[in-house]
Amino acid sequence: MAETRENTTVVIVGAGVAGLTLGNFLLRNGIDCVIVERRSRAYVEKRQRAGTIDARGVRMFREWGLGAVVEQDASPDIESGFWIDGVRHPMDLGEDARESIFCPQQVLVRNLTDTFLQGGGDLRFEAADVTLEGLRGERPTVRHRQADGSTLAVSCDFIAGCDGYRGVTRASVPAGALTRYSQEYRYSWLSVLAEVPANPSGMAIHSRGLAGMLPRGAHASRIYLQCPADEPLEQWPDERVWSELEARFATTVPTGPIVDKQLVPLRCVVHDPMSHGKLYLLGDAAHIVSPMSAKGIHLALHDAEVFARAVIEQARTGDTGLLDSYSETCLRHVWNYQAYAAWITEVMHNAGDASYEGEFRKRIARAELERQFTSPAASRLFFELSEGVN
Repeated sequence: MAETRENTTVVIVGAGVAGLTLGNFLLRNGIDCVIVERRSRAYVEKRQRAGTIDARGVRMFREWGLGAVVEQDASPDIESGFWIDGVRHPMDLGEDARESIFCPQQVLVRNLTDTFLQGGGDLRFEAADVTLEGLRGERPTVRHRQADGSTLAVSCDFIAGCDGYRGVTRASVPAGALTRYSQEYRYSWLSVLAEVPANPSGMAIHSRGLAGMLPRGAHASRIYLQCPADEPLEQWPDERVWSELEARFATTVPTGPIVDKQLVPLRCVVHDPMSHGKLYLLGDAAHIVSPMSAKGIHLALHDAEVFARAVIEQARTGDTGLLDSYSETCLRHVWNYQAYAAWITEVMHNAGDASYEGEFRKRIARAELERQFTSPAASRLFFELSEGVN
């Protein structure tokens, strides 16, 4: 079947938060772009992920004139806390922390998709067999097969890889061109999506391990339970999920239908550099942050904004300085947040189950947490660390 050729400025591979945010930024500034996504729209808009947009993210959307994508469907704030051996410890992290908005990621994706399409954006779902060619040439090409079986080849100035950790974009970079840095933990999270409200809402530290119950809408919760990294999923029937959650929070929890259950390895990964030729990696395609930090979405949004400003500057003035420094700019931010992620992951897990790192590390972690609950200065420092403040 014949191949059709097209031209644009930026091809964005992946219609997640990073790709859609970037697409909207470019579209609003007159930069031609095409978004290709291998999944269907229905699949993309049902993916359940973290849903809290921190204060920086909220301000960013407002500054770009896109505040409605996070504000129109934001859920009321749900007061969360930390439970240690059944005792609740609320934390006041200041006004900036209270500016964050809970907007389920699938809702954010839907709103970003609607906004992009309503603005005349070119978004192609079910783009099969995506390949990248000529990454170090003047105009690389992204090919994909359409629903009718025909092939479309789109030539562009830049490719934005927003297709996640297992996507095709980073896999298209030659071996040895990127350095991978990683931290693997000896424990995983059992991640459960349940059709129950998050009550209690927050994280619990217990000698049986860490637990979390966080809202994913008014009547849905994401539940996390610490478990050994090699624990089979078959050892977690629904009854054990509810009994462990109740034991670790030391309180009664609502029960209901469990619609998804999977084991999530805890790890931190960074690829350096975050670009290769005309390919620029954004979000999970470039880095993974421990889910304990709840900063994956923040890093994806930061990458999207840095890259958008760089492309807009190049288009308006011909200056490639921001593009040339894209990787350095993003990695400085990424490593700052990785430092926080490593700290909070180790403290929160070491403070509970001592079988991984020992009783000495548990006592140290407990002392760290005690300061957060008794010292306003320490509590403020906790927030500053979570916001990447040096």
